[in-house]
Amino acid sequence: MAELKTKVTVASVSKFIKSITDQSAKHDCETLIRIMKRISKEDPRMWGTSIVGFGSYQYHYDSGREGDWFRIGFSPRKNAISIYVNTGFKEMAAELKNLGKHKTGVCCLYIKKLSDVDQALLTKILSGGYRQR
Repeated sequence: MAELKTKVTVASVSKFIKSITDQSAKHDCETLIRIMKRISKEDPRMWGTSIVGFGSYQYHYDSGREGDWFRIGFSPRKNAISIYVNTGFKEMAAELKNLGKHKTGVCCLYIKKLSDVDQALLTKILSGGYRQR
């Protein structure tokens, strides 16, 4: 079975954030760190080279695959900030409807900038996702 490539590292979150050249994206990432740190009561850690994650849990699939993953996190990508809520969004339809400008994947929320969304509602979504793990 192939080993998961994205793992927690000892890389500096601060250094990673400082390397972001788009000042608006850098500010949004700093804000996400404050929000997620307040929710998780944990320090951020780098997962792979470009994901900032908070907390961790062990997963075990029926297939035998298992590993460690972060509870909530984000990654500044070229076209959007990917916000990871690993529980998915099945029970969050009402919140997402009122969140603001965003797109979703199975466990990812994509936003261009934090000012496009209701930050209080985003915090509620992230808190729910963190607690469910």
